[in-house]
Amino acid sequence: MTLALTLGMSIGVRRTMYMMWGELIGVALVSVLAVVGVASIMLNYPSAFMVLKYAGGAYLIYLGVQMWRSRGKMAIDLGDDYSKSVSGRQLATQGFVTAIANPKGWAFTVSLLPSFINPEMPMPPQLAALVVIILLSEFTFLMLYATGGKTLRSMLQRSDNVRLINRLSGSLMMAVGIWLALG
Repeated sequence: MTLALTLGMSIGVRRTMYMMWGELIGVALVSVLAVVGVASIMLNYPSAFMVLKYAGGAYLIYLGVQMWRSRGKMAIDLGDDYSKSVSGRQLATQGFVTAIANPKGWAFTVSLLPSFINPEMPMPPQLAALVVIILLSEFTFLMLYATGGKTLRSMLQRSDNVRLINRLSGSLMMAVGIWLALG
């Protein structure tokens, strides 16, 4: 999401779409691998699945606390424009690598998806539905971040605003972690 926001601020939404396609392909791959792996654990090792579920919830709570405690700094330099000479293929590759190399994405997917898997039903239709929902959600939020990038550019230069956004996001992340651990 931060990459979409950064690129939206610096190169615009149209060019950021290349990165989005790469990221969506990566997210689909992560989702499929996470569901297949979690389903295997769930069916063969139910107690390990419960440990994974609690560990995932704890990790999401940890991420939420880290977001809450952040100092309100953006990791991007809003003064520099991203090179307009970067090709669409390079942007797509950047999106793909960002999606598959992000441990938070893996942890979130592995910890959240089991709640939506019914081991009594066939896996392929469940997997297809989950991946479609995830990709539609991901695309919607990537577009919102990229589109809002230009608008938010001046607002995000103030650390108080960034701190507020981080605290809201952190609170939501902690709530999802608690829901996951208790649900």
